[in-house]
Amino acid sequence: MTSPKTWMITGGGRGLGLALTLRALSAGHSVVATVRGDHSLPAHDRLTVLALDVRDRTAAFEVVGTAASQMGSLDVLVNNAGYGLVGAAEEVSEDDARAIIETNTLGPLWLSQAAIPIMRAQGAGHIVQISTVGAVGTVPLLGLYNASKWGLEAFSEAMAAEVRPFGIRVSLIEPGALDTDWAGGSMRFGEPQPDYDALRAQLFGTAEVPWPATGETTGGTHPDEAAEAIFRRVCDDDDERLRVLVGDDAPAQVRAALALRQQDYARDPRFAAD
Repeated sequence: MTSPKTWMITGGGRGLGLALTLRALSAGHSVVATVRGDHSLPAHDRLTVLALDVRDRTAAFEVVGTAASQMGSLDVLVNNAGYGLVGAAEEVSEDDARAIIETNTLGPLWLSQAAIPIMRAQGAGHIVQISTVGAVGTVPLLGLYNASKWGLEAFSEAMAAEVRPFGIRVSLIEPGALDTDWAGGSMRFGEPQPDYDALRAQLFGTAEVPWPATGETTGGTHPDEAAEAIFRRVCDDDDERLRVLVGDDAPAQVRAALALRQQDYARDPRFAAD
């Protein structure tokens, strides 16, 4: 058990965010959970629920400032809010593209910008970015989602080196498949074109968009297990990894993605030169 900390978790009302909120509360920490709409968070004397659309930079700064002021500190920021988008590059509208980048990439940037001065003044803090193994490789028809997470990882890797002298840690959490509503209600879809129907059926088992609800689980890592792995990472001051894999399927997916890159680079004889 570490000393009680103040956590702020975006998208804390369901899925992984809900599981992580409950895990932090169970360990005696205080949590500020942000939500956009309905949620199933329980009433708790150490839980504060605030409304936030992470795309709104002004609101992000206001919520972070309010949380730190009310709680007296901000020790852990978990940028969890986000969603998926299915659509070939040709199928994705301008609104689709802007919305997912603003949510999955810029939202965490705005919240990190708001938290860093507070954590710097404290001399300590931890920013946890919920990424994905899809930030290492890509899947056809998920390119804009992949792009949003690649962007998250790029600025976060640079930011980690920038804020380390201030005592602030950064973690990129890369889960594999999670048994959450990510592929259900949290999934958005581009405007389908019939030219991609065969690829959709091959990858997802159906060409229908949105795909039909089956009520079946994804078979991925349970959110409670993923939350436990993230919680342990935050509590382990000796773990200096930037990237943390979550889920039994995550290592193999990352290995496969990196192998494809290596194969491309290896075609240049200079890549393998001493």
